[in-house]
Amino acid sequence: MASIRIPTESDFDSLTPQLTTSLVFPSPRESTTVILILFHGLGDSESSFASFARSLNLPGVLAISVRGTAPLPPVLVGDLDSSGPGGPRHFHWGDDLRLSDGGDLDTDPGFEKAQHLILDRLVGEVLIGNCGWEVADILLFGFGQGGSFALGLASRVRDGLKVSELEEGNGDERRGKAFKGVISIGGPLPNSMVPTVSSREKSRTPVLICHGRESESIDEDVVDVIKKEFTDVQVVEWKKKNDGMPESREEVLPMMRFFAECLRS
Repeated sequence: MASIRIPTESDFDSLTPQLTTSLVFPSPRESTTVILILFHGLGDSESSFASFARSLNLPGVLAISVRGTAPLPPVLVGDLDSSGPGGPRHFHWGDDLRLSDGGDLDTDPGFEKAQHLILDRLVGEVLIGNCGWEVADILLFGFGQGGSFALGLASRVRDGLKVSELEEGNGDERRGKAFKGVISIGGPLPNSMVPTVSSREKSRTPVLICHGRESESIDEDVVDVIKKEFTDVQVVEWKKKNDGMPESREEVLPMMRFFAECLRS
């Protein structure tokens, strides 16, 4: 079993090119006690959420902003120069891009590839296996599709995360069944990431859902589904209509309170 240590940039080299991350360390680095993983929305990238993490400036929190696991087709974003030196600039988390019956992009395209890269590789291999952290040391934050994916990860991990530390040759296994907390802004729980066992227990990961008063993604039925799968669910309805990222103190405050509650636990 690895002793606990603060991750360094080189710890994430083994994830490339499948997974790209941007790290935001607290000051000093040695003050790190919690890890926050951030998932951007459909068509965004990790750089904007790294900037968001810097603006949060949570004490003792190492923020890991992750790039979506697949690029959006240029035709969807008008990104005609995505094949240039900089490469694609708009990403998503789904296994595919599907259209719903109404002609909109399906909110649950399946997340098996992204789930493997985050739960098995980033969390299991790097943070737990190599650096000695626990699932309960990790917070999740996501917006839109990234929020759905974050909820799905918290739903999945209730089955237990097994880490075999093969490099030590002892087959040691460590399990975690709940993250420290998860925030989803405008992202519903994807049914594809809910365990199919009928006798499943609720996830013990604390949840905060934030959404606009005229949200197209979050309504009472969606909240009821989330509450059926999680024991602790808080819901905040903003005064603004849409589910955009928080812009005012009034919108940020519930998130900061939730972070504070999680950090104290």
